[in-house]
Amino acid sequence: MRFGSTALAKERVERRLAAILAADVAGYSRLMGADEEGTHERLKTHLRELVDPKINKHRGRIVKNTGDGMLVEFPSVVDAVRCAVEIQRSMADRNADTAEDKRIIFRVGVNLGDVIVGDDDIYGDGVNIAARLEALAEPGGICISRVVRDQVRDKLSYAFEDTGEQQVKNIARPVRVYAMSAAVVASLPPTASTTEPATSPAVPRLSIVVLPFANLSNDPDQEYFADGITDDLTTDLSRISGSFVIARNTAFTYKGKPIDVRQVGRDLGVRYVLEGSVRRTGDQVRVNVQLIDAESGAHLWADRFDTDRANLAEAQDTITGRLARTLNLELVEAAVNRIEHERVPDPDARDLVMRGWAWIYSPHSSETRREARQAFERALETDPRSIDARIGLAQILVGNVADNWSSFVKQDEARDEQLLLEALERDANSSMAHRTMGLLRRVQNRLAEARVELETAIALDRNDAYAIRQLGMTLTFLGQSEAAIVHIEKAIQLSPHDPDIANAYSALGLGHLLLGHVDQAIDFLRKARVGNPRFWYIHLHLAGALGLRSDLEEARDALAESLKLKPQIDSLARLRLYRPWYTNPQFWGPAEKTLNAGLRRAGFPDQ
Repeated sequence: MRFGSTALAKERVERRLAAILAADVAGYSRLMGADEEGTHERLKTHLRELVDPKINKHRGRIVKNTGDGMLVEFPSVVDAVRCAVEIQRSMADRNADTAEDKRIIFRVGVNLGDVIVGDDDIYGDGVNIAARLEALAEPGGICISRVVRDQVRDKLSYAFEDTGEQQVKNIARPVRVYAMSAAVVASLPPTASTTEPATSPAVPRLSIVVLPFANLSNDPDQEYFADGITDDLTTDLSRISGSFVIARNTAFTYKGKPIDVRQVGRDLGVRYVLEGSVRRTGDQVRVNVQLIDAESGAHLWADRFDTDRANLAEAQDTITGRLARTLNLELVEAAVNRIEHERVPDPDARDLVMRGWAWIYSPHSSETRREARQAFERALETDPRSIDARIGLAQILVGNVADNWSSFVKQDEARDEQLLLEALERDANSSMAHRTMGLLRRVQNRLAEARVELETAIALDRNDAYAIRQLGMTLTFLGQSEAAIVHIEKAIQLSPHDPDIANAYSALGLGHLLLGHVDQAIDFLRKARVGNPRFWYIHLHLAGALGLRSDLEEARDALAESLKLKPQIDSLARLRLYRPWYTNPQFWGPAEKTLNAGLRRAGFPDQ
């Protein structure tokens, strides 16, 4: 047994996830054959003056040089791609005054993958694919893998063209390749290669992400409990004056992953990271919290809270208060203190509410919504005064009506309204109650009332990305697309990695479409389609936009996909019945640049 353990220890290898950049000089043998010393000197100059400083700037590490090329490792795929583009763009300028037969021109490939770490080298398919991508790149251009493209597409504005699946040497499965040609690289403005895009927002002084708290309990079924702590803190911190808080859906994309807080800060545009853990044994709970400066990685504040489930709400208020004092800011207004203004919710009811929201945040299906509804119903039975149980149950009911999953629409709407009115009677400042009421009013096509409710929700919690997006969609249906776009862009900024990002891009595309910005609409609707191709209305709106641009073949394909997913919506008349707010003149007016005009061109019938 001892021998076996030793053998396993010797066989254990270090692995890590890394962004890998591979580069070489196109036609290097020809250049050396024509002018060996001159080529060698020019390459050394480019490396010394441009390439090495760019790699250092973006925190890269040169793993090895290969004479005419190099292998570089980056801790961030965003840094790797930005470095590649800046090098290639700058090389285009440096070569402009050099005779064509003497130019040093790089080809670059970037991949993100698991690597094996050796003493002075890295190995594995992650490295091999980067090398193959470099070989596929045209001189002066860049090729990236699909996983790289998925990671950077919402963070960098560079245009990479999908070149399809490529079979590469010694890799079993085809690799999806995205390319930027040398012409596209050269067309970038000179400043784009060395500076941030002009539209990049400055990092707000009080900007924070609450990372998912770790569940240290022995019972894995208590995961929802730790998630609930994270959710409540995210909501509470949103009330701090001048705060910018990343939405929970984006924060939860980091759950269970090794975290570099400085990289998280760069990726999300925040100055502070709050992380912690929850250990629950029976009714006893220990919460550890630490605040970290995302720029330096320094720990600014840490504390530990021992409590029981009945005092959990008070403990969370304490954490939020101490954090606010640490950042030397005051709360916008004192949130209604549950412990002072109403009796402490029954711990079991609170558990059920947390479990219900855990089901809501899981991938939507009839099963997950049924589980969530049961949890909220049981919470309400356990504690008939619970505001949170009412709001959670109302969210499920209105979601079912909105998505056409309800078998009793009128009954569900009536109960939804009753639950929300009761919640608002007990707490008129509940942002979530107003948000859910806004969604109910929109489903009922009472758009002006929906707008008021959603604006109230946002006034109470300015960082509620879901409410901000819903307000944008409501403004779209009210015919105010310019204002709608501002809100939807804000929602995307607050929750850039939201699992429901497809709906945000869809709403943004629709807003641009109704303003006549057809090309922008198509770009956003294509992003939405990639984000979730199961939403029939994304395909339908894309068909209308493509029809307006007279891309009729692609428009018909999109329309066919919409009909496949939602066969009952097979005409303009049925669409208007299904979505009453589509009667807005911007959708159905007589002008040639309306959605119905584009759908007609795509072959969608009136009746």
